[in-house]
Amino acid sequence: MKDNVEVGIRLINPGAKAPLFAHDGDACADIYANEDKIILPKQVDLISTGFSMEIPIGYEAQIRPRSGLAVKKGIGVLNSPGTIDSGYRGEVKIILINLGQDPFEVKVGDRIAQIGIREVPPVSFVIKDELSDTPRGDGGFGSTGV
Repeated sequence: MKDNVEVGIRLINPGAKAPLFAHDGDACADIYANEDKIILPKQVDLISTGFSMEIPIGYEAQIRPRSGLAVKKGIGVLNSPGTIDSGYRGEVKIILINLGQDPFEVKVGDRIAQIGIREVPPVSFVIKDELSDTPRGDGGFGSTGV
């Protein structure tokens, strides 16, 4: 097991809550809304969480939808998974989309998304004249069937 990764959380708005794991061993922690809003069907809105983070270099935060909201209400995170880089220190905001049939009411303290912290290895992009061959080659969209 790897060492614990410490992520600093700054509560910047009254009533804001830090992310919280619901169960031991969960891969992601719940994120809570810090404002009231109504998202109409087929609409997108940016929801305040009221906190900012200090993610260690070499890690990122990934924002994901909550499965219960997705299946029961049609609520998703539009750019899922959303990435928060280690250098960002602004407020975390969640882009929610209502793909359901009914308006969706967000209230302060509601669990609206999940956050997971993932290791990001250093990467170098290298220009090459040729790339190695693979069985897939350049087969792309739908190349293995529908």
